[in-house]
Amino acid sequence: MSYYQRHLFICTNRRETGNCCEDFGASALRAYAKERVRALGLAGPGGVRVNSAGCLDRCSEGPVAVVYPEGVWYTFADEHDLEEILQEHLVHGRVVERLRV
Repeated sequence: MSYYQRHLFICTNRRETGNCCEDFGASALRAYAKERVRALGLAGPGGVRVNSAGCLDRCSEGPVAVVYPEGVWYTFADEHDLEEILQEHLVHGRVVERLRV
């Protein structure tokens, strides 16, 4: 068994030119996800790890996140969307199709 059940990678990349996830407040949304994962009791060994990621090369669809080991990619606009991903995918194991990239 791996140390974590799932990893949530959120792109927090900033580019000097062109689109980037940080233009959409990705760092603040990552901080929100990290706090919510703790509050939901999902953090730590056997649970979920929320990580910052460098460029995931899907800038035009940003901000983006990917959940491993499933390899499911998401786009999200705000905390409401991110909360849906946390509740549905990380808590209940159901892919959120409306946010899937």
